[in-house]
Amino acid sequence: MAVDIWGIGHCCQDNICVVEQYPPEDGSTHILEIDDSQGGGAAATAMVAASRLGARAGVIANLGDDPVGDRIFDGFLREGVQTELIRRIPGGRSSTSYVMVNPENGSRTKFPYRDQLPALRFTDEIRAALAGARILHLDGTQYENALRAARLAKELGITVSLDACSMQEDNEKNWELASLADILIANEKYPRRLTGKDSVEEALAVMAKLGPKVLASTAGSRGCWYVRDGCVKHLPAFEIRAVDTTGAGDTFHGAFLACWLTRPDPEYCLRFASAAAALKCLKRGGRAGIPDRAAAEAFLSRNGAVE
Repeated sequence: MAVDIWGIGHCCQDNICVVEQYPPEDGSTHILEIDDSQGGGAAATAMVAASRLGARAGVIANLGDDPVGDRIFDGFLREGVQTELIRRIPGGRSSTSYVMVNPENGSRTKFPYRDQLPALRFTDEIRAALAGARILHLDGTQYENALRAARLAKELGITVSLDACSMQEDNEKNWELASLADILIANEKYPRRLTGKDSVEEALAVMAKLGPKVLASTAGSRGCWYVRDGCVKHLPAFEIRAVDTTGAGDTFHGAFLACWLTRPDPEYCLRFASAAAALKCLKRGGRAGIPDRAAAEAFLSRNGAVE
């Protein structure tokens, strides 16, 4: 099957631990609930969201040939995410992540294992797959993979989307990868750390000089800031009572891209992505609450969409 969006980045299996309260350092707390049934990883979950919202999505990755890798792989299959470019590494250890969720407000703290799998090999098969796609989505967690993939995508003339959530100590590397993005949507910390500016508005104004088609910064319940016609604007978040914010940003990215394929209007796509992320937060884990397209559009209709 042809793929519209390929994702390259972190793939893992999440272990969601709902705790009684956040413990202080050298303290303790009680675990109220554990859910280890859902996959995670920024680019991986974005592709699950894109698929559930109607896009043809796939993942390019290395996984170990271990039971954790089997669960991650099977999770993609269940969601209709294309897996033909996932390479299983003999003896490799697939990544897991532990997530502590505060039941009072749904906030989460993550403890992921570092991915020790080898770098991707950009074979002729991967090159051909990218050439037939419309978008390459990256989360930047494996910098060399992301940089090589972004350069290849630019060479092939396909749109590069970057979830700017992972940073290198060498800030020149961050600028280099960001400069290759056509759709650049960051978390709230990234723009200020990248530019050294005190506010997200100032930081986005500097980043706009890179010339992406879309530039935004998400801030959870405080909404998102984006650049339109040279001006930094704010889009409020939908008001919900969050159960778990795990995967909200990843869902935002996948939803934005799924919407962009059919309606490439930045403001509408940001609103659509915000709706999908809000709905995700109503259920535990990074993927269980990701809506389908009908549910996201119905939520927008009830809460007012940008026309």
